[in-house]
Amino acid sequence: MRFAGIILFSLLMLSLVSCDSKMVFEESRAIPGHVWNSHQPAKLEFEVKDTLAFHNFYITMRNGENYPYSNMFVFVEMEFPNGKKSTDTVECILADPTGKWYGEGSGSIYDNRILYKTDRRFPLAGRYKVNIYQAMREEELPGVYDVGFRLALAR
Repeated sequence: MRFAGIILFSLLMLSLVSCDSKMVFEESRAIPGHVWNSHQPAKLEFEVKDTLAFHNFYITMRNGENYPYSNMFVFVEMEFPNGKKSTDTVECILADPTGKWYGEGSGSIYDNRILYKTDRRFPLAGRYKVNIYQAMREEELPGVYDVGFRLALAR
């Protein structure tokens, strides 16, 4: 019986590890005091080695029920290994028109993964930097717990 328990535990752990084999990078930053200042970006860095693979880009976000809007605009600034930069404006829809929050909930906090670029190749191998700024009309935005970036293989 003990041997069967070990096998069952091993299979469970293997299934958890293999659940997301397409994920290349995912990291988030906690927002101090759960109030996101428009001048304080979430700063992330990752390494790209494969310039032939296709990737999907995501914004990850944790918000509380006290977040005052159903959406959020963000600026995603990406710096390439050669120092050049690109900036995207992304609208993150966080709730439906009736006010029901999207994402997976844990009490009064919701985790969202917003796809904003699909099937993209990186032009250069090397270190990339991503800065994510909140782009709402308020300098301080309450109810934001974490903001991050996720990179996954598209194919």
